[in-house]
Amino acid sequence: MAHPADHSVPDFVPHVAEPVREHLTAATALPAFLAGAGTLTLAERRLIVDQALLMLDQNYVHLPLKASMYAVNPVQRLRVLRRRLERQTEATKPLEWLFHAELSEIFHSVRDLHTNYLLPAPYAGKLAFLPFLVERYEDAQGEHFMVTHVAQGFSAPGFAPGVEITHWSGVPIAKAVDLNAARFAGSNTAARRSRGIQSLTLRPLVMHLPPFEEWVTVSYLDTDGTARELRESWRIVDNNLLPTFVQAAAPTGAALAVGLDLDMDEANRAKVMLFAPKVVARQQALEAGEAAPEVRAGEISSSMPKVFRAQEVQTAAGTFGYIRIFTFSELNVEGFINEFVRLLRQMPDRGLILDVRDNGGGVIWNSELALQTLTPRRITPEPTQFINTPLNLRICRRNQEDLGAWLPSMEQAVEIGATYSSAVALTPEDGANAIGQQYVGPVVLITSARCYSATDIFAAGFQDHQIGPVLGTDENTGAGGANVWEHKHLVDLLTGDPETPYRPLPKGAGMRVAIRRSLRVGANSGTPVEDLGITPDVPYRMTRRDLLEGNADLFERAGEILKGLTPHTVSITDATAADGALRLKVKATNIDRLDVYVDQRPRASVDLSDGQADVTVPDAAAAHSARVEGFVGGELVATNTARLN
Repeated sequence: MAHPADHSVPDFVPHVAEPVREHLTAATALPAFLAGAGTLTLAERRLIVDQALLMLDQNYVHLPLKASMYAVNPVQRLRVLRRRLERQTEATKPLEWLFHAELSEIFHSVRDLHTNYLLPAPYAGKLAFLPFLVERYEDAQGEHFMVTHVAQGFSAPGFAPGVEITHWSGVPIAKAVDLNAARFAGSNTAARRSRGIQSLTLRPLVMHLPPFEEWVTVSYLDTDGTARELRESWRIVDNNLLPTFVQAAAPTGAALAVGLDLDMDEANRAKVMLFAPKVVARQQALEAGEAAPEVRAGEISSSMPKVFRAQEVQTAAGTFGYIRIFTFSELNVEGFINEFVRLLRQMPDRGLILDVRDNGGGVIWNSELALQTLTPRRITPEPTQFINTPLNLRICRRNQEDLGAWLPSMEQAVEIGATYSSAVALTPEDGANAIGQQYVGPVVLITSARCYSATDIFAAGFQDHQIGPVLGTDENTGAGGANVWEHKHLVDLLTGDPETPYRPLPKGAGMRVAIRRSLRVGANSGTPVEDLGITPDVPYRMTRRDLLEGNADLFERAGEILKGLTPHTVSITDATAADGALRLKVKATNIDRLDVYVDQRPRASVDLSDGQADVTVPDAAAAHSARVEGFVGGELVATNTARLN
C-alpha cells in the first residue's frame, strides 16, 4: 500500500479562482484554532443553561412528541446540569469543550434540526473541512462511498473524483458513516445517515464541536484499482463568502415564518465556497451591481444564482425543463416568486424536473407561495400550532399583529387544558392562490433525506395537492415539520416587558427552537411532518453515473416518469371586445371541458372535442380579467388567466 500523503493548509490554495483563493489562504490548522478557544466564565455557562431550560420547557412545540418517540427528557437533563454548575467554582469547572459537548448532546437527543445549541465565539461562523466531498451510491454489489468533488489545486496520488473510499481512519467506511450519524441530530434513519456522510468532511462549527482528531487517514482505491492511503488534516476557515440567512432581520413578518435547517444551510454555503467558486463570484458581482460572470453552456442565467439553477435536459424520453431550488432562504419573498415564475416561463411545456435535494429550507412563505405556480388546484397552506404554555401565551398577547390568530385558542387552553393551540396557516391562503398556475406541463419533484423544514413543507404540499409524482433518492425527506425561532427573537418579542425571563446570551452563543409545528392537508390532513417526513411516490437510488456525470441516470428516470404523464394545457390566444361582448379564442390540449370566468365570476362553460374554442361572453367588453379552467372527466387539470384592458 502506498504511503499516506499529508497536506498542509496552503497546498490546494494557490490555484483556486478569486475570490475564494485569498479567502482560503487564511485557513488555519485545527490545533492552532483550538489554542485560542474557550473563554466562558462559570456565570456565563449558568446563564446559557438557564435560557436553554426556559426554551425547551416553555417554547419547544415538539417536547411531548420527542419524549414519547425517543424516551428522552432534555428538560430534566438541563436541570441536572444546572445543579452541577451550582456546585462548581472557576477553579473546579470542567474544560469548556466538555460543557459545549454536554449541552450539544442534550439538544441533539431530541433529534430535531430546528432545535439547536449554537456555539459561541470563536466557533460561530467557522467551518472545519477536508478539501473533498464524499457521496454514496448503490449498484448490484451494494453501497459504495465515492469522492465526488475535490477542491481546486488539491492533489494526492491517484486521488480524484471517482475514487472509492474503503476505510476511514481504519474503520470500514459504512461503519464509520453509521458511527458518525449517531452523533448528529436527524429525525429519521435516512436523515441521520445522510448527515453522517456529509459531516465526514464538512462540519460547521456553529452546530458541531471541532473534530476530536487532528487528521483523518483515508483508505481508497484509485481509478486504477490500486489501494492507497491519504492522511489529511482538518482546516478551519470563516464560512462567510456567501451571506448567512439567520439573524438577518427583526422578528416580524418573513423573519418569523422561517423553517430552516441551519446546519444544512451552513454546509451548502461551504460546498459552494469550496467546490463552486464561480457561483460565489457570480453572487458577489450581482450584489455589487457588476456584470456577473457567464453561466455554463445551456444554463439560464438567474438573478439569484445561490437560490436557483435552470436549464433544459436531454433524455431518451425527450427534452424537459430542469430547475434546482437550492434554498428557500430569501427574505425578499416577492423577488423569490417573481424569479421562479420567470424561470418557469422559459421551460418547455412537455415537462419539468423540479429538484429540491439538499435544500435545508428557509422562508416558509416562499415554499408555499411557489406551489400555486405548478397546479390549477387551489392551494391550502399547512396550518401550524404553538404548544400551550404561559410564556407562549404571553408572547402572543404582546405581539398580536403577527401572532393574534393563535391567541383565542391559547387563552381558552387555560380552561380546557389543551396541549396545542388552534391550527393556523403561516402563509395567507389568498396569497397562496393570488397568481395561480404559471407552468402548465407535468412536473416531477426530486427529494432527498437532506430536504428539511420549509422544503419538507413544500414537498408535502406538492404531494398533498397532487401536483405530480415525488421521486425520492432516500426513503424519506428530513422530516422537519416546524417553524423555527432564534433565541434573540424571543428576547426581542418581549422587549419592554419588565418581567421577561429572556436574557441575551454571552459571547455570540445562540439557540434555536421549533416554535410552531406544521400539519399536512388534503388526504393527509392533520398528520404532522416532524419525524415522519414525506415518503416519495417513486423510490430511486443514486448511481455512479449520477455522481460523476451530472445526475445522468436520475434525469433519465425522471424523463421516463414525465413521458408517462399526460400533459394538459389551456391558453387564451386572443381576447377581443366588440359590440359589448368579450370574445375569447382558447387553445387546449387533452381537455374535454372549459369553464370561463370573467372578473372572477363564472360566465360560460363549453365542451371541447378538437382542442379549440371560440367563446363569446355578453356584456363583458369592459372586463379586467378572464380565466379559463380546463377539465378532464370533471377534474380540474389546467388553468390560464389573461389580464384585459
